[in-house]
Amino acid sequence: MRTIALLLLSANLLFGATFKLYLKDGDYQIVREYQVNGDRVRYFSTERGQWEEIPVALCDLQKTERARKSIAEDIQKQARLEDDEEKLERAQRREMERIPMNPGAYVIQNDQVKALEPTESNFVKNKKRQTLQRITPIPIVAGKATLQLKGEHASFVVHDNEQEFYVRLENENRFGVVQLTPKKDARIVEDVDIAPITNENFENPKQVATFKRQLMSGLYKIWPEKPLAPGEYALIEYTGQDLDMLIWDFAYAPAAAK
Repeated sequence: MRTIALLLLSANLLFGATFKLYLKDGDYQIVREYQVNGDRVRYFSTERGQWEEIPVALCDLQKTERARKSIAEDIQKQARLEDDEEKLERAQRREMERIPMNPGAYVIQNDQVKALEPTESNFVKNKKRQTLQRITPIPIVAGKATLQLKGEHASFVVHDNEQEFYVRLENENRFGVVQLTPKKDARIVEDVDIAPITNENFENPKQVATFKRQLMSGLYKIWPEKPLAPGEYALIEYTGQDLDMLIWDFAYAPAAAK
């Protein structure tokens, strides 16, 4: 069916196309078609909208056919491009329709859309740094803290070698993928420096370089620029200031080679 549609489109474009009937003196006629009848060339002049004739000895038919062939190839190329664009648009529409309307993070596994569950985080201050701050006579020691998730491993595991996620946002917030650092009974989302006096937080997440593509308003596709190393990760939506975020954790474990 695709081949038939492409041929019909090419035929329609070719039928309406005009080309130059070249003459040996360097001039030409703009025509829609022509026929060689003995020593005469009969052509339809698009300039005058009628059939006309000219001696074949005055025509450069080889140059005409070379140019006509080039036009035909360009038209067929255009038809293929339009067909490819239509296929891409249909595929993108199907892709968008598969993702639920509820805000959240999603991944396709085994041709099924699965929702990642949001997880809670804990803000844990460094006790040694707090002690140092108390014994220092002037407030010059920066505080240290970590944003952590409970447990050493995420319950949701991605096995596909090429990871593609979808994020449907309720508001147009920043989002991305970060690599988590495992520790005993927890995973560190990011280290946080706390400025003395102002208590301002400076976050240091291990950001993963990603590509992002907006499919529609509020719906984005996100995938790593390079293959992920096996480990613990999280999709993060930054919903406000000072560690206000939504977190969807997952682990990546490559599928075993068959």
